[in-house]
Amino acid sequence: QVQLVESGGGLVQAGGSLRLSCAASGSIFIIVRMGWYRQAPGKQRELVAGLTSGGDTNYADSVKGRFTISRDNAKNTMYLQMNSLKPEDTAVYYCNVEVFTIAHVLSDYWGQGTQVTVSS
Repeated sequence: QVQLVESGGGLVQAGGSLRLSCAASGSIFIIVRMGWYRQAPGKQRELVAGLTSGGDTNYADSVKGRFTISRDNAKNTMYLQMNSLKPEDTAVYYCNVEVFTIAHVLSDYWGQGTQVTVSS
């Protein structure tokens, strides 16, 4: 059993910054793959940023140059640094990880979501 706890969301003015955190706990050995998704009202959930175990990253075109995904392996925590925020970034953000558990099992897990609201 693995659980993800997200934090760092909130209300920020346009042009500001936030850093989202996603801490994994439970029967986890390493985080193999991870990503941040978001879902705005009336829109489908989309991949914002992804990071592979090899260190490769990919970003949605709308956030390239503004968002950075990273991880702290020692803490089993992933981050999304969000700079130059725009009102269109307003959404619920979810972390998603594929973990290699101590029992040598690969499984996917989702965070509970955290609201990011960017005011104009």
